[in-house]
Amino acid sequence: MTDVAVSPPPAKASAFHELEVLWVKHWTDQLFSFAIARPEDFRFRSGEFVMIGLPGEDGGKPVLRAYSIASPCWDEQLEFLSIKVPDGPLTSRLQKIQPGDSVLMGKKPTGTLVLDALTGGERLWLIGTGTGLAPWISVARDPDTYARFGQVVVCHTVRNVADLTYRDFFTSGIHEDPLVGDEAKAQLVYYPTVTREAFETPGRITDRIKSGALFDDLRLPQGFSPDRDRVMLCGSMAMIKETGELLETFGLREGSNAEPGDYVLERAFVG
Repeated sequence: MTDVAVSPPPAKASAFHELEVLWVKHWTDQLFSFAIARPEDFRFRSGEFVMIGLPGEDGGKPVLRAYSIASPCWDEQLEFLSIKVPDGPLTSRLQKIQPGDSVLMGKKPTGTLVLDALTGGERLWLIGTGTGLAPWISVARDPDTYARFGQVVVCHTVRNVADLTYRDFFTSGIHEDPLVGDEAKAQLVYYPTVTREAFETPGRITDRIKSGALFDDLRLPQGFSPDRDRVMLCGSMAMIKETGELLETFGLREGSNAEPGDYVLERAFVG
């Protein structure tokens, strides 16, 4: 017999990128945003989500959860909006990250909150609660959004005024965006509502839809029309369920990547 050199099997490729934290912004004691370096080979559609996490403690498995990417598909950095949960397996640690630290990110973005899952229409409604605003930051900075829809309405419902993250961005900052600034100034409408403090547009977005106040405030025809309106939903399970049922009463049909429709929601976040 002759000795034959046997090469060791190649190391299994990691399912995650390990990426540098570029910046962190703490909005309140419950909300923060952060950005990480974008890998050169990472491609996604505006509105998609990806798994974000940290290595497990004491050599355990990584701790991960789904996060909508708040950056548009063309951006060179990847931005995320997160809650802080004191005892949360991930966010109790993630909220302590600093620039220069590393986080893990999955390699396969996915999701239904994308323009491809909607048929054509005149007006796009982006309705979110809490951190469900994140995908709208992405979609609102995508040039295709303004090419496909004449008007884009971003609705953000939170408990307290301080929770209106990105309020300044949607009212003025986006107007300076290098790609969509002019379009946003002409076509984007920002509509925040607050449920637990005094505010000019108080209450849940679903209640303002039912009462007609939403449409009155924006000087639009009452109700949603399958011929005109397209809707994306992200946020609390209660809001998504109730708003989805309301949209169905107006004749709107749920869409998906496989079969585009009049409205879409992200089932990965609602169970």
